[in-house]
Amino acid sequence: MLLLSAVFINITNISYLKFMFKIFKTISLIILLIASLSSCKALKPKWTDARKTPVDARERALKNVKEGRGVSIAGLAKNRGSAQYEFSTSNPMWRASLEILDFLPLTTVDYSGGIIISDWYNDSNGNDSIKITLRFLSNEIRADSLKVIVHRKKCSVNQNCAVVKIQSKIQEELLSSILKNAALIQKEDKSKN
Repeated sequence: MLLLSAVFINITNISYLKFMFKIFKTISLIILLIASLSSCKALKPKWTDARKTPVDARERALKNVKEGRGVSIAGLAKNRGSAQYEFSTSNPMWRASLEILDFLPLTTVDYSGGIIISDWYNDSNGNDSIKITLRFLSNEIRADSLKVIVHRKKCSVNQNCAVVKIQSKIQEELLSSILKNAALIQKEDKSKN
């Protein structure tokens, strides 16, 4: 009986020690986590004067925009402190391109990607179609800011089609008319302001 009680006491001591070790590990992990998070600058509160902060949410948002503050993921914001917003309606090259190509059905219009792609266009001849792609290389109104690509699709009677990138007068005419129209739009915008 004495031997049995000694074994029981050893077993309870071992289970007690295991339990205490688990508690020690948990407390150590919590302390380590708190220490690592307390060193993060993002989690430390920035003390501000509440009298200088607007109460209305819209006013706070406008103040933040004026100060250039906002969210940036992994430092993607290039100019911190100066917020710059670009919309397609404020870009004369983009507006002029859409005005010039308004007779064509468009398949892809992506301002952020800087590309406009038309669908296949067939004027009268049933065998020939063209597709126009505009690539915007910058927002400036210059000839090298826009790349015009024209593809021609020629189909035979049994619907065998061949697509070829062509150098044609269409490219030059489109580029010059877009540049002229963009210059006029920019001039109008400046005169309004």
